[in-house]
Amino acid sequence: MTFSFLSSGRVVRWAAITSLVAGLGLATQPATAQSALTTIRLLPEDAERGQYGHQHNFYFLPPGKTGEDYQNAGFFGGKLRPYLGNNSSALAELDHYKANKTAYLIDKIVLVGAAGLYGSQVFGHGDAQYHNSTQQVAAGVAVASLLATIFINRHTNEHFKQAVDNYNTGTSGVHGTRWPRLRPAGVGLATSTGHPVLALRWQL
Repeated sequence: MTFSFLSSGRVVRWAAITSLVAGLGLATQPATAQSALTTIRLLPEDAERGQYGHQHNFYFLPPGKTGEDYQNAGFFGGKLRPYLGNNSSALAELDHYKANKTAYLIDKIVLVGAAGLYGSQVFGHGDAQYHNSTQQVAAGVAVASLLATIFINRHTNEHFKQAVDNYNTGTSGVHGTRWPRLRPAGVGLATSTGHPVLALRWQL
């Protein structure tokens, strides 16, 4: 969609429009550069993780960093938190990630405990036993733990990736993002019936 503003053919107004176009053009450049400098980037392999993906730690490049010096976000993603600032939606997603990782850790402890209990009962009463009541309970807990792992892992990685995405796109909690959204996608000059035309275009 293009909105056009007509001015008279006077030289003064033509000069004013030219100056305005130059100013708008210059104003858009630093904003783009600043956006690139404030972006958090994930290790390419980590950025490709989806549902039920690996649960090892994420690696990321903090804002303003370039190259391959990726930082370990930690088991609960705590090392990413300082870079999210006051972005409430990004912090909320990181909290979801931490909660899922906590549940994942507890689930693994339960699984190991159930397996240990089952094994301790095999020769716990002299002769080898594999189906006493205690072992049946331990086996049931182990199966439940394995099923719980599937549900826990389903969205864990997505929460971390969404936290980074919310920060990068300025979703909720980041101030000063209205001007980039209102900034024209294109600025130009044209003539219509002998009059100079300032053409501004917004991407809808």
